[in-house]
Amino acid sequence: MTRTPPWKRCVRVAALSTALAAAPLAAYSQNVMNLLNSLGGGLGSAISGGGTPAPAAQGDDLISLLTQSLENIDEAKEIEIGRQLAALLLGAKPAHPDMALQRYVNRLGRWISLQSTRPGLPWTFVVLDDAGYNAFAAPGGYVFVTKGLIDRCADESELAGILAHEITHVTSKHHLQAIRQSAMAGLGTRVLASQIRTGNMAGQLVKDQLLSLFRTVYTKGLSQSDEFEADRSGVAMAAKAGFDPYGLVSVLQQLRTVTPDNPMFTLTMSTHPAAQARLDYLEQSMGRQLDGLGGSRATIAQRLGSGSAPAAPAPAARPAPAKKAG
Repeated sequence: MTRTPPWKRCVRVAALSTALAAAPLAAYSQNVMNLLNSLGGGLGSAISGGGTPAPAAQGDDLISLLTQSLENIDEAKEIEIGRQLAALLLGAKPAHPDMALQRYVNRLGRWISLQSTRPGLPWTFVVLDDAGYNAFAAPGGYVFVTKGLIDRCADESELAGILAHEITHVTSKHHLQAIRQSAMAGLGTRVLASQIRTGNMAGQLVKDQLLSLFRTVYTKGLSQSDEFEADRSGVAMAAKAGFDPYGLVSVLQQLRTVTPDNPMFTLTMSTHPAAQARLDYLEQSMGRQLDGLGGSRATIAQRLGSGSAPAAPAPAARPAPAKKAG
């Protein structure tokens, strides 16, 4: 029996059609340079090798935002925090120069973000020029994946599951809460920010403090409950977007086989719960309710070669259900 592709089922949903009409996917993918420049400081130009260097982020303003109570950080402030953190990150780790790949990941990520609880955020997705296997997000709609991670995705559904996981971290404000808690605990940083306002050397000191804060949060990782929530919501979001919901399961099954001493996976393995624990949680929380959905498992190379928007061809075979390690 031929199954109707989930992509077509999703398009039939009135609410989704309304969202697409208000923010067409094609409009988002017209010019990835504009998307990356939305981070501020001419970052899109920096990626292509042209333009002037991005100015340093206003670190004292960022710390001032972070030390406010969470209730006082409205969406506009959240976006500003994410924009400045994203600018700091791209100053330390360059974006990959392949603009076709950047466009593709933005199109894919923005489509999936339309299925989230916060589709109106200025979602921006960036591929970092890094051979390691990692993905992470900043508040306000900024998601980063490494080129090494993309190279290790067997198909589009795996990348979709990873992006949906990171999108959930943003919509649930997981990193915002963690960064704010770390900033509140860094009294030395707050004092430094209150005393320094001008001067190149002073500005660099604040920037260094912020990079230290950023690294602390992103190398320590989020709580286990945050990661489990991102897995559960990410699977459902990817399925709603028309992708095989078992894409993220495939990723976790692969991570389960990674040796602890593999340097390409060190950060991912140290900042997330064990892959088997994540698989067990998904099995307990989702059961078999997504089994009949199927969805796209096109390869990333196929998408880049055709230049087409994410879509779901005939559903492919899914991996076998996860089994506990014996």
